[in-house]
Amino acid sequence: MSQGNDAGMSKSESIENSDEGITRVPIASLKLTNSPRLSGEDPAHTRLLAEIFGNLPPIVVHRQTMRVIDGVHRLRAAILRGEQTLAVKFFDGDEDSAYLLSVEANLAHGLPLSLADRKAAAQRIIEQHAQWSDRAIAAAVGLSADAVAGIRRGTATGNDGITARIGRDGRIRPIDSTQGRLRAGRVLAEKPNASLREIAKEAGIAVGTARDVRDRVQRGLDPVPDKRRKDDPAASQTANDGPAEPVAPFGRAKSHDLTSTLQSLRKDPSLRFTDSGRRLLRWLDVHALRPDENEWVVSSIPPHCAVLIADIARQYAVMWQGFAEVVEQRGNQAM
Repeated sequence: MSQGNDAGMSKSESIENSDEGITRVPIASLKLTNSPRLSGEDPAHTRLLAEIFGNLPPIVVHRQTMRVIDGVHRLRAAILRGEQTLAVKFFDGDEDSAYLLSVEANLAHGLPLSLADRKAAAQRIIEQHAQWSDRAIAAAVGLSADAVAGIRRGTATGNDGITARIGRDGRIRPIDSTQGRLRAGRVLAEKPNASLREIAKEAGIAVGTARDVRDRVQRGLDPVPDKRRKDDPAASQTANDGPAEPVAPFGRAKSHDLTSTLQSLRKDPSLRFTDSGRRLLRWLDVHALRPDENEWVVSSIPPHCAVLIADIARQYAVMWQGFAEVVEQRGNQAM
């Protein structure tokens, strides 16, 4: 194979492209350590890249350690081609940030990280950043928040001394908002017309939590959901029990969660980069009934068809419930 114009360059030399921040460095100076891939490189993928005509995109290298952050397969391909130097972009953060960037980069393009790789990355981040929320870690490694929570439960240091976590938006929130919800309930009892910001400030909770508390109180429910109250026996002794919470209409109670969950799935490399995954995403999108669609859907139903369509909707709900149980069981077996 041809070595190109790079063959005569000494190890101490480099060529800087100031317009794009790209530098050519000797391949021998690069280090392949601390990869998020548990099984290492994929030889078949490396050979495929080596056979591509023309230059490959620059790899990303941690300047302080010369460790490859993103582009191990491109580096291996360059070696197969007989090249002596490689185009790189340098990253100047600390080693922990370099690892996070490595995970993020391998989720965004190229050969996707396997499920085992992403779980291992989640465990490492939990050990190093226990204060990060499950959703924040999930976004970083391409897993669901529930999967991250399961990994956290199996990690000895996952919750040690942590009373609050940092969310994806950078805000700090308490892990258990039970007492804050109870305070918000008392604020509402004393000031029924208080604004959400006022409730949140006096109760020490997020505005979103204050909104949920106000909605629950207006429906005659306990400010604290049943699950949280069961987890905190003291809360049962500090507030009156409310009536059982009714089943929320489909597509309303968790509309924001539905949208964010679908967006998260669209970013999952195991779905984005496979035919079956893309087909599944299209299928989920077609079958999603969103709150903003309810009005036109209902208004377009002729009155004489309403009973039949309502019956069909109930049968669909039963089938979806069964589908959810099968999928959830599959997810639990994979943990």
